Amino acid sequence: MTIKRDDLTRFLTELLTPENYQDYGPNGLQIEGTETIAKIAFAVSATVQSAHAAVAQGAQALIVHHGLFWRFHGARPLIGPFARRVFPLVRHQINLYGYHLPLDGHMEIGNAATLAQKIKLQHLEPFGEYQDATTGVQGRLSQPVIAKVLQKQLEQILDHPVILASPDPDAHIRSLGIITGGANSQWREALAAGLDAYVTGEMSEHDWHESQEAGIHMFAGGHHATEQFGIQALMAKIADTFEVECVYLPCDNPA
Repeated sequence: MTIKRDDLTRFLTELLTPENYQDYGPNGLQIEGTETIAKIAFAVSATVQSAHAAVAQGAQALIVHHGLFWRFHGARPLIGPFARRVFPLVRHQINLYGYHLPLDGHMEIGNAATLAQKIKLQHLEPFGEYQDATTGVQGRLSQPVIAKVLQKQLEQILDHPVILASPDPDAHIRSLGIITGGANSQWREALAAGLDAYVTGEMSEHDWHESQEAGIHMFAGGHHATEQFGIQALMAKIADTFEVECVYLPCDNPA
């Protein structure tokens, strides 16, 4: 079975409401390809690897969390590594969709929400305000968990090392906030909200010191690793909604 590009675009817009976010780059259709789509590939990021994998899979669309265009890059010539990301998609008429903050903060299939579900966080609420929108979730664990035990649980879930900055690794955690990816400085929001802990992807040198000195447990499980579940949940949502073939393109990214 197939789906029309315009129907897929409309579905993604209604589901992820990109108009509600002031993002670092455009959300939605970033490269226009064929009008009819029989197979959709999904990946965390639009890279040379994912572009070539989408071609190898015979996909007509590639949907990612990290797209190609970012305001901090400015205008970029189509040469070198950037060209090697773009040209395979253009040559094979593959539609590229990118959804950044809308996929971070979605309360059902977002990166934070799906990670929260995996650690069985309950009573989820929006968390982490950015430009009048939220990009994470907060909640409570059904049973208190020792900080260093939660660190090991996260490592198993993420299949990735987890850095723990903690005032006491043997202390119990009952509540936490999650903003995936590069939100390392927003542990302060978790502290201000009275939460015990904060989970994100990256941790800077000064945040490792400052978070634990402030009395909050901070976990950093990798930017890519903490953002692998939202795109897979989006894939499952599309597969359940439309009779179209879907495939996930994993990437071994340690960052």
